[in-house]
Amino acid sequence: MKIVITGSAGFIGFHLAKELLKKNYNVYGIDNFNNYYSPNLKKERIKILKKYKSFKFKLLDLKNYKKTYNIIKKINPNCIYHLASQPGIMYSFENPKTYRRNNIDVTMNLIKICKKIMPEKFYFTSSSSVYGNQKKYPLRESSKLLPINFYAKTKKKCEKFLQNQLKNTDIDLKIFRPFTVYGPYARPDMLFISYLKKCEDHSTFSVYHYGKYVRDFTYVEDVAKILYLFLKVPKIKKNIFNICSSKPKKLIQIIKIINKFVKKKCKLSLKPKRKGEMLITYGDNKYLKKIIKFKKFTSIEAGIKKTVLWFNNYKDKKSLNF
Repeated sequence: MKIVITGSAGFIGFHLAKELLKKNYNVYGIDNFNNYYSPNLKKERIKILKKYKSFKFKLLDLKNYKKTYNIIKKINPNCIYHLASQPGIMYSFENPKTYRRNNIDVTMNLIKICKKIMPEKFYFTSSSSVYGNQKKYPLRESSKLLPINFYAKTKKKCEKFLQNQLKNTDIDLKIFRPFTVYGPYARPDMLFISYLKKCEDHSTFSVYHYGKYVRDFTYVEDVAKILYLFLKVPKIKKNIFNICSSKPKKLIQIIKIINKFVKKKCKLSLKPKRKGEMLITYGDNKYLKKIIKFKKFTSIEAGIKKTVLWFNNYKDKKSLNF
């Protein structure tokens, strides 16, 4: 089986590629190494993947329809995992155009390509941020979507376009909504890496909403395993899945757990909440467990311990600046 992963140099894309390569799949990675955060971290991820003989990589901007079509047509994949996107919530307020181009326009390009080459499967990684703030938790796949930032709005639109455009085809479309993914090789703008960097630099770490934000943290290797397991799931009508541990914690609790595993601690600066950030992410994972029988999620303590160990051993700390 030949598998294309867009965004293979990204955080989740890298871990998914590694999981599939361990299972002896032929993986074709596509990425453009954009500079939202250090391209050196992305290059390091690809360097690791290139150690596998069954991995091939193409530096490509998916906004270029003609080049993308020619490359994917030549590969003729059985499955496309579309993980490439412009991440970041706060940055979406500063530069909404890049989200429209890299999320919506790119997804539309891939929809057109899929209609021509007809891969067996097209798997899209959306985001838990499409739910926005709700009154009832945990969030089910059927919950109303109330995105409160531009990043989430582009993900919601991509979901809608995919459902509308591919529903009358033979392509097996599945949409995944991961909840607050963390772990080794995470993006530098995410909580764990940014906190560990502040500890190392003896700086002050800003905690918004006074640490009362609640997040359903999900370990990245669990996410990769789940995405892999879906390769064996046939086409089904209810094709949207939360990926979450369903064990939410407040950010201030998470920082206390991190502090168990670090030698240096940093000062905290408690600040008000910021616009565009969800107060709570807490997902229901019953449907996911029913479909793929995935039972054991990595505990937050075990996941944090692995993340801190990776951070301590990672040599190029400059690539973790944001």
